[in-house]
Amino acid sequence: MGCCDTPGLKPIESALAEMLDAVSPCTQVLSVTLDDAIGCTLAEPIHSPMSVPPFNNSAMDGYAFRQQDCAEGAALPLVGKAFAGAPFEGPLPRGACVRIMTGAPIPQGADTVEMQENTHVEQTDQGQCITFLKATREGQNVRLAGEDISQGQRLFDSGHILRGRDIPLLASLGIAQLNVFAPLKVAIFSTGDELQHLGTPLGPGQIYDSNRYCLRAILSRLNVEVIDFGVIADDPAQLTQTFLQADQQADVVITSGGVSVGEADYTKEILEQIGEIGFWKLAIKPGKPFAFGKLANSVFFGLPGNPVSALVTLNQLAIPVMLKMAGACALKPTRLTASVCHPLRKTPGRTDFQRGIYYVNSAGEIEVTSTGSQGSGVFSAMSKANCFIILEQDRGNVAADEKVTIELFADYLN
Repeated sequence: MGCCDTPGLKPIESALAEMLDAVSPCTQVLSVTLDDAIGCTLAEPIHSPMSVPPFNNSAMDGYAFRQQDCAEGAALPLVGKAFAGAPFEGPLPRGACVRIMTGAPIPQGADTVEMQENTHVEQTDQGQCITFLKATREGQNVRLAGEDISQGQRLFDSGHILRGRDIPLLASLGIAQLNVFAPLKVAIFSTGDELQHLGTPLGPGQIYDSNRYCLRAILSRLNVEVIDFGVIADDPAQLTQTFLQADQQADVVITSGGVSVGEADYTKEILEQIGEIGFWKLAIKPGKPFAFGKLANSVFFGLPGNPVSALVTLNQLAIPVMLKMAGACALKPTRLTASVCHPLRKTPGRTDFQRGIYYVNSAGEIEVTSTGSQGSGVFSAMSKANCFIILEQDRGNVAADEKVTIELFADYLN
């Protein structure tokens, strides 16, 4: 995969399809406890080992009985109690009822529960007698065994990324151990003599290294193992050594800057020598310069140097490819149609990912407004946003009240 000298810009869809075709899913499988499973990618489908609920149980505090024994105004003798963990023993005698608590098993023979608010308790010589003040229907307030999940039901496919809300479901089924794909190892580093560490005073022409912190923050939400090589000076020998070390230790290597086509840059020269890398001009804004390819042992992503460009290309291009490599199912972004509140400037030729804030107005309609200056170095506009405003490659300026497509930020961006 040599340097791409073809004139014109590569559409983002073509670039993504080409990268996805070039990588294969992970095959290394680990066994983890449920405590450590959040964010992991399942290596096999999960089927329920049991029904949920496992038995018919009460949805209310009240009284359980046979519907055929009860009519409005009827009075039934109380013959026992049923609690969660302490069920009523034996079958329910005909013409009787049982005091029952929420979650307690329905006694054998009972089929209905009436909440205690609709009953009256009277003490008689023979014991307590329950009068039912309202008409009841068979099956009311009864949760049936398996009505949530049936035994053997397929819950999750292989490739599912476990979220916080999945963990209690698996715990309720008694699943303590899971087989998951091993997390990707991702090496990152920044290059450039102008980059300074945080806390260091800036000299003339110097800036703080922010892209590496962006990468670390986002990758930490994706259950990958980050190997941070820090800031590497513009020294050919040091850069070459860092690339070789990163390639040996990681599945993926990500850098930012130094990938512009035609730029006399050590990074580009070194990559052409040690790997099969394509240096592309993409039809995307922000983020036209982008590099992708393979080193000896790893996949390489070269992001643009401007902070917003780096984040947009990471989100739209690198992360989908890494998810495939991690064995995960593709995460489809949530895209909606919204009315734009003011004009937007757009030159045809590149798909534009402008930063916006969407909301639902008083009429229940989705509207979106820009976060301001859309320069690729203006990260404050990214920080304020909650969505991308996606303007198609051939589209020009957008007038107020026109419809646009918005893409809600993924969880790892929030």
